[in-house]
Amino acid sequence: MRVAATDLEGSILLVSDVHAQYQVVQQQLDHAEGALDRRVAQVLVLGDFGVFAPNLHAYFRRGRRRFTRPVAFIEGNHEDFRDFDHLAQAYADVVTHLPRGSQHRFGRWGTVCIGGARYMDAWSTPQGSEITERDVAACLAHDPAAVDVVISHDCPSGIGVASAAEMAHLGPPGDPGLARVAVRLRPRYWVFGHHHRWHDSERYGTRFVGLPQSWEGYALLHGDGDLERVDHVVELPRPSGFWRWLGMR
Repeated sequence: MRVAATDLEGSILLVSDVHAQYQVVQQQLDHAEGALDRRVAQVLVLGDFGVFAPNLHAYFRRGRRRFTRPVAFIEGNHEDFRDFDHLAQAYADVVTHLPRGSQHRFGRWGTVCIGGARYMDAWSTPQGSEITERDVAACLAHDPAAVDVVISHDCPSGIGVASAAEMAHLGPPGDPGLARVAVRLRPRYWVFGHHHRWHDSERYGTRFVGLPQSWEGYALLHGDGDLERVDHVVELPRPSGFWRWLGMR
């Protein structure tokens, strides 16, 4: 499956960990095109978009909202995996799902996608979200010469991402299978989310960029080949007790 950007003239906006705060995607898009005067051709959400039926229905159906640019996403580990395929199809008119191991071209960028996360525990990695050997094999099958960018939710192991103190008991961050993909494909950029903070390092000739939560910033891939990090805080509505308990502000 291949998905081409609707408009090849413009930048790709990369954002992650939306957690059903869909309005933040549009607010960061508005910031890029307004305050920064960057033309955006495509938005890619790097997991935890928030594929939950009540949230999707309230925002896109009852609220009749649409994004002003094409938006596509890979899955994270906080989605409704029991009904994921149905929901992704039902809302394909407003957001496009990019399957694991799939390759797409967005403007000049040959892009490989891999959603999901390394298994940590049953609470943070529900059934269906784990990165599998089948997912890794699908990525390894691509021709490295055709891959400029990899987008993922979790990161490859061994690239210098430090564990958050409260998660240290679960072991070092990152997925060893994704590390194998990084060694084979050696893309120019590998951009990921999941860890809720900026990260920037180089390994294997690849620049690895980790994104914060969507309401704290985003990145732009420009047509000239540059990647721009943008710190921009969006204020969120006061969360319910459940979302506060999850740490979503």
